[in-house]
Amino acid sequence: MTDLLRPEDLKKIATDAEMAKAQEYMSHAKKQEEEQAHLRDAFMGKDIHPEAMDRINGAVRRAAEGGRHEVQALTFPASYCNDRGRRINNNEPDWPDSLEGFAKKAFEFFEKELRPLGFKVQVQILDYPGGMPGNVAMILKW
Repeated sequence: MTDLLRPEDLKKIATDAEMAKAQEYMSHAKKQEEEQAHLRDAFMGKDIHPEAMDRINGAVRRAAEGGRHEVQALTFPASYCNDRGRRINNNEPDWPDSLEGFAKKAFEFFEKELRPLGFKVQVQILDYPGGMPGNVAMILKW
C-alpha cells in the first residue's frame, strides 16, 4: 500500500517546482542578455556597406516616387548612445557627439557624402519604455 504524502512532502514538491521555474527564468534571462550583448557588439563594430550609395539611391528614389520627402535610414537602441539618448531626446546641438559605433559611422558618412548634396538628417526618440528613451531613428530628408 502506498503511503499518503505528508504536508512537508508537498511543501518540498512545491518548493522544487518553484526552484525549477526560477532556474528556467534565470537561464532564459541570461540567454537574452548574451544575445543583446552580441547585437550591441555587432552594431558597434559594423562598417558602412561598400554599396551604401547604391542602397541610399534606391531607398530615396522609391520614397520620392511615393511622394515622400524623407526615409528612415537607421534605428538603434538609445542605450547605444554614450548618454543613453539624453542629448537626442533634448534636441541638444551637440547630439552627434553622443553617437557610438555604427550610428557614429553613419552620421560621419552623412556629413561627408550626403550633406554636401543637400540632404538633411533628423534624429528622434521613437518610444519611451518605462519612461526612458527606447529606440532612436535617424531620418534622411531632402
